[in-house]
Amino acid sequence: MVARIYRPAKTAMQSGKAKTKRWVLDYEPESAREIEPLMGYTSSTDMNGQIKLFFDTSEEAIAYAKAHGIPYRVKEVHERKTRSMAYADNFRYDRLMPWTH
Repeated sequence: MVARIYRPAKTAMQSGKAKTKRWVLDYEPESAREIEPLMGYTSSTDMNGQIKLFFDTSEEAIAYAKAHGIPYRVKEVHERKTRSMAYADNFRYDRLMPWTH
């Protein structure tokens, strides 16, 4: 039962960075999910899949895992390169790349 410690990426439906600041500790699945034949629901016998703990820093999450004897794996964060640009900057006269139709 190995725990993952990571900072979640923003979803495709977000334009901002909400819910990406905190670190998450959750467990990797131990068994595959099964499809219930009558209704088609997916289920699992792994109860640790329901646990998701949030921390402000990765050090807090690592300290929690060490204190409780949980083996863990830390996924490093890949920061996005963002550039602040207004819509009006698309039509600037000193634009570096030409804008064509």
